[in-house]
Amino acid sequence: MRPERSRVVALVLLGALAVVWFGTLHQRKLVRPDEGRYAEIAREMAVSGDWTTPRLNGFKYFEKPPLQYWVTAAAFELFGVHEWAARLWAALTGFLGVLLVFYLGNRALGPPVGALAAMVLAGSLLWAAIGHVNTLDMGVSLFMTLAVAGLAVAQLDDATRRERSLAMHIAWAAAALAVLSKGLIGIVLPAGAFVLYVLIQRDWKRLAQPHFWSGLALFLAITAPWFVAVSAANDEFFHFFFIQEHFERFVTRMHGRYHPLWYFLPILAVGFSPWIVSLAPSLATAWRAPPTGAFRPARFLLVWSAMVFAFFSVSSSKLPSYILPIFPALAILVALHLARAGRALIAAQAAAYAVLGLAIALLAPQVLRAATDDLPAALLLRYVPWVELAGMALFALAALSAYFAWRRETIASTAALAAGGLLCSLALLLGHETLSPAYSAYHIAQKIRPVPKADVPFYSVDTFDHTLPFYLGRTVTMVADKNELAQAIGWESAKFLPDLDAFARAWTRDREAWAVFNAQDFPKLEMTLKLPMQIVARDPRRIVVRKP
Repeated sequence: MRPERSRVVALVLLGALAVVWFGTLHQRKLVRPDEGRYAEIAREMAVSGDWTTPRLNGFKYFEKPPLQYWVTAAAFELFGVHEWAARLWAALTGFLGVLLVFYLGNRALGPPVGALAAMVLAGSLLWAAIGHVNTLDMGVSLFMTLAVAGLAVAQLDDATRRERSLAMHIAWAAAALAVLSKGLIGIVLPAGAFVLYVLIQRDWKRLAQPHFWSGLALFLAITAPWFVAVSAANDEFFHFFFIQEHFERFVTRMHGRYHPLWYFLPILAVGFSPWIVSLAPSLATAWRAPPTGAFRPARFLLVWSAMVFAFFSVSSSKLPSYILPIFPALAILVALHLARAGRALIAAQAAAYAVLGLAIALLAPQVLRAATDDLPAALLLRYVPWVELAGMALFALAALSAYFAWRRETIASTAALAAGGLLCSLALLLGHETLSPAYSAYHIAQKIRPVPKADVPFYSVDTFDHTLPFYLGRTVTMVADKNELAQAIGWESAKFLPDLDAFARAWTRDREAWAVFNAQDFPKLEMTLKLPMQIVARDPRRIVVRKP
């Protein structure tokens, strides 16, 4: 293909990806807990004007640094408080991650590795999914990948002195932004991978190349102002953030997220689909690949991926999205292997996922087995067609990928399989909106009009839905159930009612008041409390009352 035509095709594919990637952000209601939590923190930041101390439902929230809250609050200020604005940062950083692997793949390993890597990453199920969900993992993944990319480019044998300096300072700045996204892992993991690579290669001279003093000055200039300001404003911050949320969280089971060492293996197998067939040979290729010079970029990316995977595997706190930062590196390694692989492997991978897609479509009605009191079968029944659509999209495009692979058209085959992975992931996400009555307070909030003003008490009795304050546009007074805010409530206990007796006294004292209850608990509580209450809204999960 001529260069001019290649550029046109690349721009068309990039434009199509942008439309699909950003065009669905508004289609779903925010769900609990993460989406509601991070959107509400940003909303409260925008409303209060306090950009130093993050707060959730009025309580100090120091679990994570503020970069995503800042960006989302700014988006709310610019565009209004919308679901798509809450998800914008995750989508933007996910999309930029695709562009970053395009650059790094081509710069470090040569074309067409960059183009193939961009396709692999965009089509990976977990990357596509997290890129459309309001969590912090996509932002930190982008910045850690940018830090690793800066380190890699600075070590390339053909890099100029100016390019080395620029790349290293980009790495330091990216590590700083990663720290402001999710904590110290933002610098510890990229730096650790670099040192580990040096130890493996015994290439000691590279330890003298990281522009340490100027890079450290840049890192501190970006990170220190907020850490100093928040520590000065809140005595509780330092111990909670650095000791509890980093050291104790890693070595203890305090958050109830303990899983066995092998936990991330099935997460990787599903999340990195539809490329898992190529992954093992790609890792072997990355280790054995003959060096073109003193620095071995593929081996460095392999060391990075292995170290991050091992780090989170031994941690006592695990969630599926924790290994997301290795996906860009794995995408480049798979792309390197695909660029050299024969048609048999590429066709076999596509055929395997065509079979899997067909199986998903045929077995879609089995999701009804997941029905519970909180997730009724009637909702799951509406989700079945979306699962069928996801499976058929994967089946059709994987079959097309196998056809292109057999014709030795590697780029077309990779593009088709990537499209299948992306559309499968988005179909499952978009279909999840049918389940939103079970996961979002949007629907009950819509039944409360007008929403009581902030100076009217609104109690959340023995329950807390993270999306409720966001959709009410105001905080609520928590009763009995501390949820994840136990320590923050200890710092500001006057804002919390510890039991039903305290709620009854407050309700009796209030001239006007509202409250939300779990629907299954309400009949018993109504009989126990014997308080004047008028039901104003209800759904299968909640009942909202007001004082008559």
